[in-house]
Amino acid sequence: MLTSIESIHMSNNHDRTIPNPIGRVLLMKHRQTKVGLRTICTIVVLSLGSLGQMETAAARSLDVAGGAQNGKLTTLIAQNPPTPPTPQPAAPPKPAPASSAPIPNLINNLNLPKTGNEVQITGRRSITLQEAIDIAFRNNRQIQAARLTVDRSRTGIDQARAAQALQLQLLGNLQNQGSPLIIGDPNPSGTNSASNVDGTLQATYSIFSAGRNESSVRAAEEQVQFDRLDLVRIEQLVRGQVLTAYYDLQAADSSVIINQAAVADATRSLTDAQLQERAGVGTRFDILTAQVQLATANQDLTNAQAQQQTARKRIAQILVVDNNTEFTATDPVRESGTWPYSLEDSVVLAFKNRPELRQQISLRRISEQQQIIAAAGDSAQVNLFGRYGVNKSISTSAPAQDNYSVGVQLSWSFLDGGASGAGVNNQRISQQIFENQFTTTRNQVRFEVEQAFSTLGSNQKNIATSTQALRQAEESLKLARLRFQAGVGTQTDVIQAQTQLARARGNRITAIINYNRSLSDLRTATLVLQ
Repeated sequence: MLTSIESIHMSNNHDRTIPNPIGRVLLMKHRQTKVGLRTICTIVVLSLGSLGQMETAAARSLDVAGGAQNGKLTTLIAQNPPTPPTPQPAAPPKPAPASSAPIPNLINNLNLPKTGNEVQITGRRSITLQEAIDIAFRNNRQIQAARLTVDRSRTGIDQARAAQALQLQLLGNLQNQGSPLIIGDPNPSGTNSASNVDGTLQATYSIFSAGRNESSVRAAEEQVQFDRLDLVRIEQLVRGQVLTAYYDLQAADSSVIINQAAVADATRSLTDAQLQERAGVGTRFDILTAQVQLATANQDLTNAQAQQQTARKRIAQILVVDNNTEFTATDPVRESGTWPYSLEDSVVLAFKNRPELRQQISLRRISEQQQIIAAAGDSAQVNLFGRYGVNKSISTSAPAQDNYSVGVQLSWSFLDGGASGAGVNNQRISQQIFENQFTTTRNQVRFEVEQAFSTLGSNQKNIATSTQALRQAEESLKLARLRFQAGVGTQTDVIQAQTQLARARGNRITAIINYNRSLSDLRTATLVLQ
């Protein structure tokens, strides 16, 4: 494609062959503006040379590797759990500044595995609950996005403060002026043109804005506070997800161990039945019954192992780590602590600490500042200004001329069609909405605390009940085997005792895990961490 300069040159060469007066006038016109066009092109080229390029930061993937095995059955059914740690006194959470630690870059990997080796499980790692929480806080995309949002809000404060600072502006103008060309004019030689360049340096400082600038800064500061509270809320949400996944993993690991013990008990019962038949005191029916019991125990073990694999993949997904790594729970299944506060104190702590309530207050304050900004739309604005300008004709040899001016500028929009009043009413309604949401959130927070507190008490009683039932089931199985070996009991009694023992083991593990779940829910609801 030809440039505008090349087109002009080509038209000039072509116009030299035109004999009529109009062609000669056009040729004269192009020659007169040749200098001005070159100057314009030079300015455009120089201005385009200042463009830069943005670089995209490379992302790093976070991988976790390692391996370990789960605990033993004796650890799962320990009768004397360790003394729970003393809870720390309640204190409002103080979220750390988002810039205190480097934020991992977000990655979007669009490559898909193409071979089976790329998705094969290559490692196993045993992690504690605290390690799982730390990994999630480092890798979770929601937390990373919330931290970036806080950083973005901080730039909004600088942007709002810029309106209160001295503003400097440089203006430049290059223009070509001339008489209009009249086609058919018998005397076209009277046309002429002139090219001028001028520049102006202007300084402006706002001395009165009817509260617009100050309210903009306050609204930006409240927005940063809101985003910080939202970061705390998201961290607690992710913490709850990790706790749920970790307790599910503990329950799945414990179920596998319990079913392995059930298989061992069923195998022992089958061996006893076979020995009884060989000794002439047993029957074929007892052997068949034991075989059915062993098959059922093996089936339950297979189902428990499938649930264990699902739980391992779920926690790996929540932690946002390498999917080729499996996780097992290091922490034994035991009570994770006690709750030292009453229900009333717990509700008060939740009202004091929960970020959702303070977020509604921040939104209302932002709306108040936005109302002031809207009201300033039909108020007077006063600015100090100073200008200095230079004008030079590039088509003549006249010297450059300069001028300056300083003063105070008043601007007042008396009639804006009701836009300012509508903006004020809009923000007033927004304040009422936030007040309504505050009440709804407060009731929801109280319900969460009361529900978790009630569930915690029920699960604590279930632990005591299931522990006693486990001891009785173990003693019952021991007596049933002794009676069967002595010939005064039946194989059915042994199988029933084994079933009751397996159920008692599962009930105790379930009671402990449910207690830990409700304790974590109560800590999350009140934001009082151990």
